[in-house]
Amino acid sequence: MTAVREGAAGPPARERPAGPLLLGVRHHGPGSARAVDAVLEAYEPRVVLIEGPPEGDVVVELAGDEAMVPPVALLAHAVNEPGKAAFWPLAEFSPEWVAIRWAVRRGVPVRFIDLPASHTLAMSDGPEEAPGEGAERPPGEPQLEPREEGEETVPGGTDGGGAAGDIESAPGPERVDEVRLDPLAALAEAAGYDDPERWWEDAVEHRGGERGTRPADPYEPFAALGEAMAELRAVHGEGGHERDLLREAHMRLRLREARKEFGDAATAVVCGAWHVPALGESTTVTADRQALKGLPKVKTEITWVPWTHRRLARRSGYGAGIASPGWYGHLFSAPDRPVARWMTKVAGLLRAQDHSVSSAHLIEAVRLAETLAAMRGRPLAGLTETTDAIRAVLCEGSDVPLELILDQLVVGDVLGEVPEGAPAVPLQRDVARQQRAVRLKPAAAERELDLDLRKEIDAARSRLLHRLRLLGIGWGEPARSRSGSTGTFRESWRLRWEPELSVRVAEAGIWGTTVYEAATAKARSQATEAGGSTLADVTALAELCLLAQLPDALPVVMRVLADRAALESDVGHLARALPALVRTLRYGDVRGTDAGALAEVAGGMAERVRVGLPPACAGLDGEGARDMRGHLDAAHQAVNLLARDEPDASADGPDGSGTGARPGGEGRTAAGLLGRWRAVLRTLAERDRIPGLLRGRCARLLLDDGELADDEAERLMSLVLSPGTPPAEAAAWIEGFLAGGGMLLVHDERLLALVDRWLTGVPGDAFTDVLPLLRRTFAEYETGVRRTLGELVRRGPVGDGDRQGAGPAESLTGFGTGLDTGRADAVLPTVRLLLGLSRLSGDSPTRKSDPLRESVPTGESDPAHEGAGTEGEVARV
Repeated sequence: MTAVREGAAGPPARERPAGPLLLGVRHHGPGSARAVDAVLEAYEPRVVLIEGPPEGDVVVELAGDEAMVPPVALLAHAVNEPGKAAFWPLAEFSPEWVAIRWAVRRGVPVRFIDLPASHTLAMSDGPEEAPGEGAERPPGEPQLEPREEGEETVPGGTDGGGAAGDIESAPGPERVDEVRLDPLAALAEAAGYDDPERWWEDAVEHRGGERGTRPADPYEPFAALGEAMAELRAVHGEGGHERDLLREAHMRLRLREARKEFGDAATAVVCGAWHVPALGESTTVTADRQALKGLPKVKTEITWVPWTHRRLARRSGYGAGIASPGWYGHLFSAPDRPVARWMTKVAGLLRAQDHSVSSAHLIEAVRLAETLAAMRGRPLAGLTETTDAIRAVLCEGSDVPLELILDQLVVGDVLGEVPEGAPAVPLQRDVARQQRAVRLKPAAAERELDLDLRKEIDAARSRLLHRLRLLGIGWGEPARSRSGSTGTFRESWRLRWEPELSVRVAEAGIWGTTVYEAATAKARSQATEAGGSTLADVTALAELCLLAQLPDALPVVMRVLADRAALESDVGHLARALPALVRTLRYGDVRGTDAGALAEVAGGMAERVRVGLPPACAGLDGEGARDMRGHLDAAHQAVNLLARDEPDASADGPDGSGTGARPGGEGRTAAGLLGRWRAVLRTLAERDRIPGLLRGRCARLLLDDGELADDEAERLMSLVLSPGTPPAEAAAWIEGFLAGGGMLLVHDERLLALVDRWLTGVPGDAFTDVLPLLRRTFAEYETGVRRTLGELVRRGPVGDGDRQGAGPAESLTGFGTGLDTGRADAVLPTVRLLLGLSRLSGDSPTRKSDPLRESVPTGESDPAHEGAGTEGEVARV
């Protein structure tokens, strides 16, 4: 019997019970963390035992480093299979972290007593659930992102005392018929609560009184919780956690060792409350060793890695997760008045988003939260009451800003940090070194990054991100530019650092010790060993090698690409691979990469697509035609891109063979290819055996390139929309011709009139067949285009495209009848100012001297605006 040390706050302390201090906690519970700190301060044990992998003993001293900022996690992985890994996350408010920090700062030994990670990882392939796995995920909760087949991330831990390990490995068959006990839910139900989280807040988090005060005996709450868990285990046995029996056997062995070395009075154990009754059982050493005999084992390594609040949340799939890590962190760190301080944080977030929040709002929100707590019989306003008050007062009943609060504050994007001295594979150290070199700090919050590749720092960032992508380390993903730029000197990325990326780095370490070496080795391996990959896959790899600037890997990839392209006979595969290959030819100017080796391969592939396209398009059904249309668009864009750099590439001769190109091999080849490609498109557009979708698409591509006259396009449309053509075939032609944009019909009313006359003449029995095709086509148009087309159809065509002689209202799309010319004249001063044509303030604009009105030369007139007066002038501007 050992008394509490003198000087402890509160009334005179009673003697503590015999035996070691068994501190049963809830993982990531701030109330448990404060209680553990109080017990350790009061009893000052000489050794602290923590539920965790014993391999962590060698790195536990790093927890005292000032550079170690929670949340962090112990990461253990198999040496020969780095993808097989397990995490033990710890937050600032985790009882285990508080105990570790207390012991390390006082020089008290810390030992982990859970089942070793070497057994945990080896057993993860077995038919049972691995140690450290806990309660099933709540229905509807997302899984952690699956990896390759057979390598899925499996969560571990339980709210009521399972291990905090988060195991990444291949799970065995699930025992779907097994019912697993949630200890907190059972205790909450016994107390009359339907929500375990609410019961835990009322029973533990909100019962601590003011900060700095302690109960008469700080160990009393742990004794009461241990008795409750003993009653549960007496009724439910292991509660469906059968593998916990192995873990508890190992815990008892380590506990016996500590008791023998330091004595019962000097030993403290911090573990899940569910395990406390098992640690107090009277079992023999022989029985515990027999239970652990013959367990599989693998060689492991362990280190500290950063963790995030978002990954502590239960909705991330973490079995021991909590619903509100940000809220729990606030409860643990707030010195006093937690509700008022929380409302202040909320107000700061809303004000940063330009929401109007005053001091009066905050006062009323705090009062409402406290009133709700009193009405509901709660000792303190909890997250439910504060959320209700925030929604009613600060968000004015709207759930839109409330979702922002729940995401940014209740969960949060806090990312921990580990000291540089923590063990790491060489590749991890090189990744960290390059992150510092390019000034890109990993962050848990997602952010957009725009790069200008003409700047050296941005080019270096691009190389690093592309190399990491090639290694499977998805720190950044390419995104659409916010500025809408499509130039090759611009890149946009979406960055977010996830904890499991540390495992991906360890996995990629087998390829090399630096990012460049590892990316080069993996690219070579993928190129030479990708027996089942397609030509498009190899082409994408070549493009990635250029983006990542891997000159040592590119020759190998190009040799494989040339061999694969020479053997490929499928036009669809060739057309799908060609765009990526052609895009890479544009990177040399900005990235300083020699892409000349790709030109010959790209030209050969484009020529083979051209030759094989007509037979490949014949006899296709509807689905095959739609697939081929995608290949046709991609190949057309690629061929135009090949010829774009040659100024005379499009200067074809009279026969369309490209003889107008300037002398010289490459220019003549590009121009000739473009001319021959357009000749093939014209052949396909006029060949009846080709599906209507492809014929219409070829006609549209030629029209957009200026190789098909308007009259010729009208003739082709007239033929296909004639009564002799089946309606379904005509609708498919329309779909191919008009896909991608409806401005063609807006500006050419002759084509619109043809479509209108054909559509009104479709028989009723065939209309339902063509309607889905037309609906799919017109649904792709922007809202403004659809509205304008509707106005034109409602007004009716002018008549064979003859706009001359039409009234002012009819000659300009979008202008109603009876335009107010006085109001239109009011716009002209502003337009003159924008164009730099403004006069002195005293000048009076007249029609005779107005530079805007004089913009049309004398003797010339604009047919479209003739007689339109001010209306025509505004339209011209």
